[in-house]
Formats: sequence, structure tokens, C-alpha cells
Amino acid sequence: MAGLYVHIPFCSSRCVYCGFYSTTGLTLRERYVDALCQEMSTRPLTEGESIGTIYLGGGTPSQLSIAQLQKIFLYIYKVYKIADGAEVTMEVNPDDVTPEFAKALQQLPINRVSMGAQTFNDERLHFLCRRHSSAQVHEAVETLRQTGVQNISIDLMYGFPNQTLEEWQADISQALQLNVEHISTYCLMYEEGTPLYRLLEQGKVAEIDEELERKMYFTLINSLESAGYEHYEISNFARKGYRSRHNSSYWKGIPYIGIGAAAHSFDIQTRSWNVADIKQYISAMEEGKRSFEAETLDEDTRYNDAVTVALRTCEGLDLSQLTDKQRSYCMKNAERHLDAGLLKLTDNQLALTKDGLFVSDMIMSDLMLV
Repeated sequence: MAGLYVHIPFCSSRCVYCGFYSTTGLTLRERYVDALCQEMSTRPLTEGESIGTIYLGGGTPSQLSIAQLQKIFLYIYKVYKIADGAEVTMEVNPDDVTPEFAKALQQLPINRVSMGAQTFNDERLHFLCRRHSSAQVHEAVETLRQTGVQNISIDLMYGFPNQTLEEWQADISQALQLNVEHISTYCLMYEEGTPLYRLLEQGKVAEIDEELERKMYFTLINSLESAGYEHYEISNFARKGYRSRHNSSYWKGIPYIGIGAAAHSFDIQTRSWNVADIKQYISAMEEGKRSFEAETLDEDTRYNDAVTVALRTCEGLDLSQLTDKQRSYCMKNAERHLDAGLLKLTDNQLALTKDGLFVSDMIMSDLMLV
């Protein structure tokens, strides 16, 4: 089964750290939805294939009206064969989750909601240019529960300028009080081109030191595992049975179709990405064309992709899926990390140890073909 990702790039305002493609041009929403439907109608699945997971990401999908969301799902179910029990996720902003909006979601096939909490410190939310308050996160979770949503994920960030370990522990405690099924966590990143990166260049903010970041990461792991969450991927934690099936398909190398401006697609042999310009995307689709680029993945690239995605998971890299040459290369370069206790080998599965998680980028780089 394949995955389906639909990119909704609209935001009422941009967060200071965000490097994803988004736009505040909300007047384009109706034309964009029509363009999404047009793209879906021109990109059917191969015969006999079905969609196992659907993910509406952004941007802020909750900036669309219920009628616009209904239209998107009407086309999804018209164009594609959707597997029974498919996971259907939608990203939302906490302040968009009014009782009316949550009730209206019942008209849609959504069975999982992912919400950007980021932090429970209102000053830091203001620094990030987030629209919501910490209180609205609690209110949104309660509102979703009252309307029957039983699978909720929240995003958390750490590593803010001047943040202390104690402040991070307080954020973790508040997250645990929500008793959600899934928690995704990220250290604040300073990506080129973002307002946050410009603040760093201007000396107005400073990154936290590596040792504090390490302590924050392991505090997170210990706290969430003690609370019963499974640490199943470098940045993701889930209650039993609530792993993100859609994101897991990325890490397992399962094909997926990406619909919308800047959306990526993968079919094992090739990777493609739509133009990251909403006006150009809409214009092309209105002419019945898809504006995109693509690359064919050779054997070395597929090996590197396998290393970088599989090692993110608790299961790790299945060596039996590699060629003899790839396996020999991988194990030769893994040897020093195995000796250092940063990697472990169990039943032909090469995986990061707990100590290896924090330096995962370095380990993956060492195992990749250059």
C-alpha cells in the first residue's frame, strides 16, 4: 500500500523558525483546492494498488474551510482506492480547534489529529510567532476528545535561546498531563532563510550549547519512556499501537504520492517534487499540467536513503535487504561505532543504541556511500 500526502501551504502568519514552503496568501485557497483535485485526477495509482495512509500537512490545513476539506476528501476517495482502516491525519493549529470546527471534523474521514503545541511557555510562543497560547493547547485537546478524536499527536520543541533544563522539564510535564497518544519532538533549528536564522546572524539570539542539548534530549527520552511511551524513532514517541503509520512508511521506504505545491513523491525507482510556488503550481494545474522535477535513484542513492531513514527507527537497518557489496561496506564502517557502543547488531538488524541517538547524523554520514 502507498501513502498519500497533501500539502496545504496556507498560514495566517509565518512562524519564525519554519523552513517549510508556506504562504500567507489566503485568497488563493479556493483555486488551490481546485488545483489539488486536478492533480489527483491526473495521478492515479497503478491497478490493484491502494492507499493505506493519508496525511494533510502544511502550512496549516485547519486554515481551510470544512467545505474545502470536504472537496479534497471527495476527490481522494473518488480517485484512489482507500484501504479499510486507513490512517487519516490532519495537522491543526490549537487556536483553530473551536467546538464548531471540531464537530465539523466529524463529517470528514479524519481519525488522527496532529497539533503543533511547540511549548507551554507563552513568552516563547510569542517569540516563535505562534498564534496560540499554552492554555489553548489544553482546550484544543479537550475539545477534540469531546468530539470523539481518540488519536492525537502533539509537536514539542526544545533548545530555545536561554532555555534551562528545568524549563524544558516543565514543558514535558505539561505535555504528559494531556495524555495524548503520540508526541513528536524537535530541537529548535536555525535554517537559512528563516527570520530565526537572521536573528542568529545579527547576534540577537544564540544557540544552546551541545551539552545542554544532550541533557534535554535524554531528559525527554527518560521522562516519556517512564510515562509509558515507546521511543520508536529518533524524534517520535507513541503509546502502544499509536505509532504514526504514515511517517513510518517514509522510514520503511514505502512509496507515496505527494499532492500540492512543494510536495514530494517516491516510487522506489524515482523521487519527484512539485514546484515550490503556489501561483506557478495553480497555473500549471489549471492548464492540465504538473510543474515538477524528478530524479532517478541509482543503487548507491537507494542505499544511502535506506541508511538515513531506517537508522532513525528503533528497529534499525535490515542488513538482509542490502546487496553483499553494500552490507560489507556498511559493516566495515559500522565497526568502530559498534565497538564504541553507539550501534548494536541484533538478528541482522543494525540499530542505534541510546547513546548513539544523539550523534545519529555523524553515524549515518559514516555509513553512507560518498
